[in-house]
Amino acid sequence: MKITDVDIIPIYPKIAARNADQKTRFINLNRRTIFKIATDNGIVGYGDARCEAPDMSTVEHVIGRDPFDYVNANLNSGMMGALYDVMGKHLDIPAYKLMGQRIRDRVPVAAWTRPASPEDLARDVQRAVGEGYMIFKIHTCAHYDVIEQTRAVEEVAPPGFKMHYDFNHNRPLAAVLRILKELEDSPVVGMIEDPLVLSDVEGWRLLRQKTSFPLLMHVPQLGGGQEIIRGCADAYMIGEGGIGPTLVRGFAAALANVSSVIQLTGGTLTKAMALHMGAVIPNVAHCTNLDDQYDQDVVKQRIEVAAGSSPVPEGPGLGVEVDEDALAECAANEPTVIPTTIGILHLPGGNRLYTKGFPNVPRVTGFPEGNTRGIRLEVWEDDGTEAFQATLERIEQNGPFMEK
Repeated sequence: MKITDVDIIPIYPKIAARNADQKTRFINLNRRTIFKIATDNGIVGYGDARCEAPDMSTVEHVIGRDPFDYVNANLNSGMMGALYDVMGKHLDIPAYKLMGQRIRDRVPVAAWTRPASPEDLARDVQRAVGEGYMIFKIHTCAHYDVIEQTRAVEEVAPPGFKMHYDFNHNRPLAAVLRILKELEDSPVVGMIEDPLVLSDVEGWRLLRQKTSFPLLMHVPQLGGGQEIIRGCADAYMIGEGGIGPTLVRGFAAALANVSSVIQLTGGTLTKAMALHMGAVIPNVAHCTNLDDQYDQDVVKQRIEVAAGSSPVPEGPGLGVEVDEDALAECAANEPTVIPTTIGILHLPGGNRLYTKGFPNVPRVTGFPEGNTRGIRLEVWEDDGTEAFQATLERIEQNGPFMEK
């Protein structure tokens, strides 16, 4: 079997209708790429990645090669998905059988959203619970108060529901300790990703001793092995650094009896690839895929979520059937046009800071992310009004301004 052709197809699937009026918040979410591989025996494989379409020169080297030359290779995750889809279909086996011994039938999965106000986050948690999720990942940010976000989730989350907070690896130990201390009594906080700058290896080890929250490290600076030896974290993010390295790091973490979180973002094809890896890697805490953010996809059937997990597909290859008509529709869509925005940052004491776009909060306040209580951002998208244009012109002429 030889690869005869590779198609790189940019797609722009419609995002969930609940987010359609928040274009700025969900910027570039609908830009994905489908990789389609054809072989000389008539097999066609598909993969998906949330990325801009790469140049053909980055993949043309596989043409004329046996797909099995790329088992556990380190190519674009969408390209790897298509390769595993071809290989599995050729052998009439699910892709996970090319990765290792299956140890689970279902994999815990996390819902996701972009940074949100406490009210928006609470609504999205309710949506996720209704869809079967019991884990929810969100990046914290300097524009909203994570304490208020957590209290809002506590009001709506069922018993056992857990938040996976990504703290953005952007602050020192002292700034994080204050936040985690206040969150310690919350039943909904499940895991903290990247609470410190990634290079502070000793700080990670100290923080792990001082908090009861499991710490998750994303993209370890030393490759993962040294961080595991030093006891920096309770779990390590895998998935985005290539399929081969993902499997290696997942098995290495398991040998040290620490956990992994698989993050592979895109649509249903991407989720299927993550679930196949999750079927064989021990100690997987959950996987995050973003498939819950789309009302439109290229497949005939989505993968179900129930009681917090999804089943590992059993069909040949990725086990997901692509709908060519749906693929054509997604490819024909236009990418989301992001309007001009004004950020209105509401600060303690009633002050409001007006900026073009999102403000750099640590710069304008002097405090690290998460250390200003009650802060919240109001995003004013260009609505065509004279008030918007006048405010925008004032900012462009004189810079950001404060009002009370």
